[in-house]
Amino acid sequence: MFAITAITGQVGGALARTLLAQGQPVRAIVRDPAKAAAWAARGCQTALADMADAAALARAFSGCEGVFVLLPPQFDPSPGFPESRAAIAALRSALHEARPARAVVLSTVGAQAPEPNLLNQLGLLEQALADLPLAVTVLRPAWFLENLQWDIAAARGHGTLPCYLQPLERPIPMVSTEDVGRTAAELLTERSAGRRVVELEGPAAVSPRDIAQALAERLGRPVHAQAVPRGTWEAGFRAQGMRHPGPRMQMLDGFNAGWLRFEGTPRRGQVSLQQVVQRLLPERPVAAQ
Repeated sequence: MFAITAITGQVGGALARTLLAQGQPVRAIVRDPAKAAAWAARGCQTALADMADAAALARAFSGCEGVFVLLPPQFDPSPGFPESRAAIAALRSALHEARPARAVVLSTVGAQAPEPNLLNQLGLLEQALADLPLAVTVLRPAWFLENLQWDIAAARGHGTLPCYLQPLERPIPMVSTEDVGRTAAELLTERSAGRRVVELEGPAAVSPRDIAQALAERLGRPVHAQAVPRGTWEAGFRAQGMRHPGPRMQMLDGFNAGWLRFEGTPRRGQVSLQQVVQRLLPERPVAAQ
């Protein structure tokens, strides 16, 4: 039995679909009972647990050969990451009590960086689970290609792609959540011992201008990448409702300066930028007559 947290998300869903296609038994861990039905219909066992509830998580992990864990994302964390620290403590306690043979932990490129930034939350997760008495695989994927879904409205409506990743022509490693899910399934079902780190990127690095071109080709209209000036970031993020934009800004600085990077040599996925754009925009615009 393989237990999957965050199964309703993109990575967890891709992982679950891969395991189910292989005929593997899957236990879907959800917080909302209404979301359990769809996975039960696919043949999954279901378990209810909040990610900060150690006892419920331990019950959900009990009897499993492998467990996939994902820290609930905190894009606007309070100073010191108290929300993430609570979930990390619960995950550690639950895994220690349930003792699955192995766990795959979703982290991120750059989680090892000591500089203050948003991704320090994943570094804390890695550190907390490092000495558990089970095989722990840390999966560090690159920037998700699916993040471009938030840019589709501006590209479609205004022909612009506001970019925080800069300079616009510099490619950085990116990867599809489908590749991440498939890799997680592979790691979860193979025997391993101790702690290991697996880093993952897509088939090619991608620049903001590459994304603009891919959107332009799919939308059938020009799309221009435009750098968002660094001096406007804080006011812009606060206007979006963020209370603590500093860690997010530091993360973007880290990618732009290059200190948020892979620690070793990453594996490569198969899904291209163009395939992701096609999935996010399944219907091409109808040409004017």
